[in-house]
Amino acid sequence: MAESHGEISGHDCRPAQTFNHRSSKWVRLNVGGTYFLSTRQTLCRDPKSFLFRLCQAEPDLDSDKDETGAYLIDRDPMYFGPVLNYLRHGKLVLNKNLTEEGALEEAEFYNITSLIKLIKENISERDAKTIHTPVKHVYRVLQCQEEELTQMVSTMSDGWKFEQVVSIGSSYNYGSEDQAEFLCVVSKELHNQSYSSSSQPSEKAKILQERGSRI
Repeated sequence: MAESHGEISGHDCRPAQTFNHRSSKWVRLNVGGTYFLSTRQTLCRDPKSFLFRLCQAEPDLDSDKDETGAYLIDRDPMYFGPVLNYLRHGKLVLNKNLTEEGALEEAEFYNITSLIKLIKENISERDAKTIHTPVKHVYRVLQCQEEELTQMVSTMSDGWKFEQVVSIGSSYNYGSEDQAEFLCVVSKELHNQSYSSSSQPSEKAKILQERGSRI
């Protein structure tokens, strides 16, 4: 249970002093300025953890309290929520803006051994999938004049990169000076998700394709 603006969420109207007594079922925590309320049983799920030691009748941790009697913990509250929920139901659920590496840092700080093991396994599985993901390289050859080359270099994006530039001489246009011409070899990496039939090339990719068709 998380709290904001110093108010206890839910309908519990008991005074804050109730949570200060060590024999109370409930424990109030101030993690990085955000209040959390949980049971002593939940926090003591791992007997080797920081939270277990904090909740003992005679704790061996010197932890300060704020004016409401909540234990002060100088950690990121965004990550403490998933850590606390893991102690509640045994599952790690992370929002999209949180990373497994960040959760691992918090799990190691609170010394929750089972959570540390779980996150490390998840990271290993994720990295293994990334390593074995097949990559396809697409190459295109573009023809351009000297005055176009600088513009192409400055606007090249969308994952494309130059591999080679080959001079093929010059061309003469009526009423203008000779223009040096080049063949530009560009490449792009396409992973599995790029093979989807629903994905459409971007406008910049279409421009590259049109220029490539000139040769």
